[in-house]
Amino acid sequence: MATRTLKEAIMHDHREIELFYDQYKKAADAENRAKWSNQYTWEVARHSVSEEIVVYPLFEKKLGDEGKEMADKDRADHREVKTLLARVESLSVGTPEHENALSKVNDVLTEHIRSEEKHDLPLLESKLQTEESYNAEREFQRTKALAPTRPHPSAPDKPPYETLAGFLALPMDKIKDLFSKFPKEEEVKAAKAKAGI
Repeated sequence: MATRTLKEAIMHDHREIELFYDQYKKAADAENRAKWSNQYTWEVARHSVSEEIVVYPLFEKKLGDEGKEMADKDRADHREVKTLLARVESLSVGTPEHENALSKVNDVLTEHIRSEEKHDLPLLESKLQTEESYNAEREFQRTKALAPTRPHPSAPDKPPYETLAGFLALPMDKIKDLFSKFPKEEEVKAAKAKAGI
């Protein structure tokens, strides 16, 4: 994979999250909606934890008091999203309750993404050396590979406790994933290609 900056990697994830929600909305039946809802949840959970472990500490380290305020606000956004996603997981796909709950998640996430991309990420990138950004991107990707795949709203949201909680939650998340339906890899690739991601 070509080297990307941290900002580019996060924005790429944001486009995938938006795509997965769009695919959920376009799905013609409950089975396909369930697959795309699971894919959306899976990506949001991994992305959120990775930001909390890698990106928000960088806000605090590189941007001082403003960075701490940004990190605290973004962690609060993530807690709200995780709480809402946990509710989504308890609802039957195809019901108005499920659709309304997932729509609420997407509304909160859309505003969060907009704020990150317009303000937070450009400010952070302006304080990172190019190599620091590339290294942070690699750390972000490694963390995503080991992050929980389900929402855990009551888990700590700051390292090192979040890291430990994530490692403890991951095996159970993986077992749940085995029994959940997801879009086939070809379906995900086709949707990404059509969207230019």
